[in-house]
Amino acid sequence: MADPPLPPEPLLPAPLLQAPLLQVCGLHAGYGPFEVLHGIDIDVGAGEIVAVLGANGVGKTTLNRALSGLIRPRAGSIGFAGADITGAGTHDIVAAGLIHVPEGRRIFPTLSVRDNLRLGAYLRGRAERARSFEQVLELFPRLRERLAQHAGSLSGGEQQMLAIGRGLMARPRLLILDEPSLGLSPLLTEELFALIASLHADGLAVLLVEQNVVQSLAIAARAYVIEHGRVVLAGPAAALAGDPRLKAAYLGL
Repeated sequence: MADPPLPPEPLLPAPLLQAPLLQVCGLHAGYGPFEVLHGIDIDVGAGEIVAVLGANGVGKTTLNRALSGLIRPRAGSIGFAGADITGAGTHDIVAAGLIHVPEGRRIFPTLSVRDNLRLGAYLRGRAERARSFEQVLELFPRLRERLAQHAGSLSGGEQQMLAIGRGLMARPRLLILDEPSLGLSPLLTEELFALIASLHADGLAVLLVEQNVVQSLAIAARAYVIEHGRVVLAGPAAALAGDPRLKAAYLGL
């Protein structure tokens, strides 16, 4: 009896499953006896913009601090670029390419703009530092004009440019932006979101943690909505933008 015919070979090989650049699973974190995050699951793919949305006090900054090694998770795991960084030190996390631009900019006001930028590249070699410095100044020509100025004398928008530029000096694989539009005028906010879209177009992955729902969803591929330390909505940004549950989850109504 003849053997049954073999199935035809596929024209193309099956696509390989690629792990996300950042993968957060069941993350619990808090301060002292108070738990703020209650089992957060979030992932970011390479070259993707993902928005994390929510009102003040829902746990967004705690999430960023846990991802950056500033607080130690109580449970769950954080994977980055194929490595487990749960509980890793901030120095090692920065060296791996996960860079956090914190809320409130946190620049060094008494240092010059030049020195603030240089501090962002302290883990990189001299050649990389020089190349990054020129790239950042091309991106932010206003900073080039103010290199010798004390950072504290800059306007709010210029300080935000400096904070992001300092983050870019570290040559990140993933850039976490924590409330970057906070305190900016509508015009500067438009410029900021255009800049984030431009960075993404160059292949940079961005975790955008914001209260500005409309503009965040306009540039993000996917989004998560956090309420009371839990993810209550998640999905493609375009779908969430039209979801009536977004208003209820975001405003707590």
